[in-house]
Amino acid sequence: MREYITGVTCIYVPVNDVYESIQWYQKNLGYQPASSERMEPGMTTAVLNVPDQNGDLPSPGLRQVVPALFLHKSDEEGGRLRFSWSLDQGRPHAIACFISPRIEELLERFKKNGVNIIGERMTSGPNITFADPDGNLWEVWRP
Repeated sequence: MREYITGVTCIYVPVNDVYESIQWYQKNLGYQPASSERMEPGMTTAVLNVPDQNGDLPSPGLRQVVPALFLHKSDEEGGRLRFSWSLDQGRPHAIACFISPRIEELLERFKKNGVNIIGERMTSGPNITFADPDGNLWEVWRP
């Protein structure tokens, strides 16, 4: 069978303040600005990537392991990344799940940095559900 989909290159993330969101994603998830544009207050869009083991940012390609985040200034009525479903008794659910081999260290970083942790399960496939400052819900999981 031919491959038609080979990965996810980016996730579009609605935020209130792009500049502040860049700093939050850098501090908590290790994302870095992907472009050489000057990062400054009042900006309306930014592209973030996760550096590789050598600290290099990936080049966009056919197979990108960790998707880039495209932060866009959004009006509040534009919504946030989340949904609810009956299996969660209608509670908001994350839209995407990251993978981390060091989830315990990440949880400690989250706690130290005051990240809004919605839920954590540290046994049998540990995962953490958390929200960014704009209310976008994410999960991180260790297989």
